[in-house]
Amino acid sequence: MLAAAAEVFAESGIDAPMSDVARRAGVGIATLIRNFPSREDLIAATFDDAMAAYVEVAAAAATAGDPWEGFCDFIQYVCRIPCHDRGFTQVLTTMFPGVERLEAQRQRAFRDFVRVVSRAKAAGRLRADFSPHDLPLFLMACGGVARSHTPALATAGHRLVGYLLQACAAPSTTPLPSAPPPRALYQALEAGHRRDNG
Repeated sequence: MLAAAAEVFAESGIDAPMSDVARRAGVGIATLIRNFPSREDLIAATFDDAMAAYVEVAAAAATAGDPWEGFCDFIQYVCRIPCHDRGFTQVLTTMFPGVERLEAQRQRAFRDFVRVVSRAKAAGRLRADFSPHDLPLFLMACGGVARSHTPALATAGHRLVGYLLQACAAPSTTPLPSAPPPRALYQALEAGHRRDNG
């Protein structure tokens, strides 16, 4: 069932019908619900390994010998996620207050990313006005390219990441426009996820 959920969520996102997961797994919806009473339970179990890997990558980036390389490695890793897993992309930009382990891991990784950003700025390599809350925007941009379903355009995602990293590099000559409040940004992301999945 978890393998089926991983496939369905990767293709259609975490709001895909539970019946689609049951069908892919070859079980009845009652069996699925008996094992995973809520959608959040299924999401947490499905993405447990992926989230653990994400936490490890963030921790490694936060202690990298070269702070700028740590920043670039993490951004490149994160920007590859939308190319193969729409569901995990949504998990990284959605709050799950009722799923303690998942939310704790997401917050831990974000704290490490804040440290990545601080170290890269202190080293004089990252533009001073970069915000850790810009990360979801990068995910959205790469996700838009990945969802084009055009092989040539999807491959161009690597070029997009290259542009993003160059835009992040210090010294920067032009200030960025002001950012929306973080809470408003995440609320907008969650609303967008719901619209995308009907």
